[in-house]
Amino acid sequence: MSKYSILIVVILVGLTTLQWGCARASLDTAGYAMLDAGTVEAPFDETWQTVKTVLRERDLELYTRDKRGVFVAYTPVRRNILQPGREKYTIELERVSANETRITIETIRQVYGVTLLTYPDWHDRPAKDNNEALEILDVIQRRI
Repeated sequence: MSKYSILIVVILVGLTTLQWGCARASLDTAGYAMLDAGTVEAPFDETWQTVKTVLRERDLELYTRDKRGVFVAYTPVRRNILQPGREKYTIELERVSANETRITIETIRQVYGVTLLTYPDWHDRPAKDNNEALEILDVIQRRI
């Protein structure tokens, strides 16, 4: 190839990149989550300990367990034909009264992916079902 051909290819690639832009708007994830909630008749601290115990027994990976009442837990990674996936559960505890606590569980499906413009990372997708979140909520309510 001559140096003029290489120069033309470089210019065309540069113009194409400028036309498409180097960044794109982030994906709108509104409506991806499924929410489930329930109230238990137990103090906040007792509910917090019970939620932590239940999540560990279900072999969920606890990313955070905030004493203010927020847990972020992930299911083990499962691999389908195209890409790995997991479920993300965000569990929030809220004091209703001295002996009553509200539990809210948000379920989001995540897939691991890479594009030319992003780093490898987990990406949110619409949740398909919330059966495990309902089971977690049921176990917590039965324990208390």
